[in-house]
Amino acid sequence: MTPTPSPADGSARSILITGCSSGIGLDAARTLAARGWRVLATCRDPKDCERLETAGLESFPLDLSCEDSIRRAIPETAERLGGMPDALFNNGAFAIPGAVEDMPRAAFREIFEVNLLGQFDLTNRILPGMRARGSGRIVMNSSVLGLVAAPWRGAYVATKFALEGLTDTLRLELRGSGIAVVLIEPGPIGTPFRAKSIPRFERHVNWRASPHAARYARELLPRLYAERSRPDRFELPPGAVTAKLVAALEAKRPAARYTVTHPARAAAILRRLLPARWLDRVVAGR
Repeated sequence: MTPTPSPADGSARSILITGCSSGIGLDAARTLAARGWRVLATCRDPKDCERLETAGLESFPLDLSCEDSIRRAIPETAERLGGMPDALFNNGAFAIPGAVEDMPRAAFREIFEVNLLGQFDLTNRILPGMRARGSGRIVMNSSVLGLVAAPWRGAYVATKFALEGLTDTLRLELRGSGIAVVLIEPGPIGTPFRAKSIPRFERHVNWRASPHAARYARELLPRLYAERSRPDRFELPPGAVTAKLVAALEAKRPAARYTVTHPARAAAILRRLLPARWLDRVVAGR
């Protein structure tokens, strides 16, 4: 892997990362800081930012659901770095489990604000500084569910399919600008992601009134509320995603996509090879 050169003034390369309170974002922030990057590790909750600052990371609040928060992040970033960062890792996202027909409009609005609209709002505000410099890396954290759909995950799947399409379009539009646009596609990663989805599920989904109520009780709820005693099958730690992020940031010519786990790699292959009906049987498990 050929690393990208450091800035001409000899300062550390810089990156802004969203969703750093735990999991992938936190691991990425720690790893890149240890590699000499100037990391702005942002979080939605100011208390998480304080915790990261205490741990030695540079942090400030950035809530992707709030346009004002995103707007304020730009001068905050410029003041800290003297301009826009060399790279952006759009990692912040959440899930709302549940059947599509049980998902109210408010739930779709809430998840799209963070998982898609906020990410591209932030990206578009950072892009002019990268264009002026003639270089940059924009890395979007997608999912295996940006490659194939899965039951009970429709709202999240919709955001990731949209993220993949917009990211591909942005990559085409930025050809020749010196700005590389990359997708990372994890599969099962050991983070608090599932546990953090419970409050939104309980707020938005009336599963007892659903025509799928029996399946919720049999299939979704036991998994959603289960105590994690061991990793899921094929699950990897957050560092596996960070390793791909490092490749995307430091390779001279990064790939357009980096899949992370065996399920993500299998999904990418099966989507190309299998008819939709066969793929549905594989995904649904019957």
